[in-house]
Amino acid sequence: MDTKWKNTVEKVMGFLKTHYMLVIGVICAAAGIVLFYAVIAYRGWHPTGETIFMSVIGNLLAGAGVCLILRDVLNRKFGNWLPDDDNSYAEWKGHGKMAEGWIQIGGAAALMLAVWYCSYLINGGVYQAGGWYYNYASGYMMIVSALFQFILAEAVLRRFQKRQLDYMMEQMENLNRRRLDVALEIEKKSLEKVSRSDQLRVDLITNVSHDLKTPLTSIVGYLELIRKEELSDTVRDYVDVISERAEKLKEMVNSLFSLAKASSGNIELHPEKFELNRMIEQIFADMDDQIRASGLEFVTRLTEENTELVSDNSYFYRICQNLMENALKYSAKGTRVFVTTYISRKESGGKPLKENLCVEITNTSAYPMDFTKEDIVERFARGDKARSSDGNGLGLAIVSTYVKALGGEFDIRIDCDQFKACVMMPKKDG
Repeated sequence: MDTKWKNTVEKVMGFLKTHYMLVIGVICAAAGIVLFYAVIAYRGWHPTGETIFMSVIGNLLAGAGVCLILRDVLNRKFGNWLPDDDNSYAEWKGHGKMAEGWIQIGGAAALMLAVWYCSYLINGGVYQAGGWYYNYASGYMMIVSALFQFILAEAVLRRFQKRQLDYMMEQMENLNRRRLDVALEIEKKSLEKVSRSDQLRVDLITNVSHDLKTPLTSIVGYLELIRKEELSDTVRDYVDVISERAEKLKEMVNSLFSLAKASSGNIELHPEKFELNRMIEQIFADMDDQIRASGLEFVTRLTEENTELVSDNSYFYRICQNLMENALKYSAKGTRVFVTTYISRKESGGKPLKENLCVEITNTSAYPMDFTKEDIVERFARGDKARSSDGNGLGLAIVSTYVKALGGEFDIRIDCDQFKACVMMPKKDG
């Protein structure tokens, strides 16, 4: 018996410890209801002042009870709710509407009852009290009390909703932060995977290109030896064709090797001062036979300003040479090719920005240019999609990679049949 009593006491104490706020709220509400009952049941025994005083005290007690009970109910019903997806806000609004609906129903019922009671008093109910005081104070105070309790309950609900909204926003922020962390981790792994893939591809191209160089050099050498022998016209034609193809293959292998080396960042630069205009003139002299055989008219428009540039001479020579070869391969027969050098200057707020030394080559394409500038600088991308020209699709990719390695910018502009390639290098003083 003692054990059972002890367990019951422990359960009661545990309940009171856990739900003490609810217990206090019930006590306060009960005390307020008792005072309201005294005001109503003994309405004829109390003057107006006492009725108002008792009603005010009853409202304070009942209001405290409503606050504590309603807050406990809301916490029990919705306090453990956790936002976990993008529909959390709609779910939160649904919770709020449901709670507000119950409060409005309760408030409307209490107000209707208070109005009925006041009407009852006005229609003669005050005479049945058996007291000495003839007034309608209790009826008026019940209407005021119903409105006061409804407003108080709405205020408690609004405060709870605000606190829950803040909590929901905090949880959503944490959720979004976790999603962002996961996305960044996935992106990081993806970039690492792409980086490893790119490195493997560069290593493969480098190794294959290097392995092809030795046998290809031997083939070209033996072809030169065969040409010195006495051959029939037919065999000599075959040797010439094989030799031509071998030279093109050698050129492609060298281009692949250069591109792979530049893409991997393993190129060693040797900056030195040189004149851009003089380099252009040297390229024209070196490529004079090709230019004469092309049937194209090359027009040079070289700036008279100082075109001194500090960069790697050999790599920049290769850049300009590739652009010239690109014009030779893809220009329409009988058209003009413009080679221009100039210094670009932009001003901002009256202060000159860093000067760029530019070389620009403009030609008229012999093929429809249904591509973007991003597409054409991709490896093995060709403007001539019919593959009827001698290009291998690596020229502009090498130019773009080399220019970036030298710290410059490479831009392509396409206007109808006009193809304009522009290399912009920062001009350094001294």
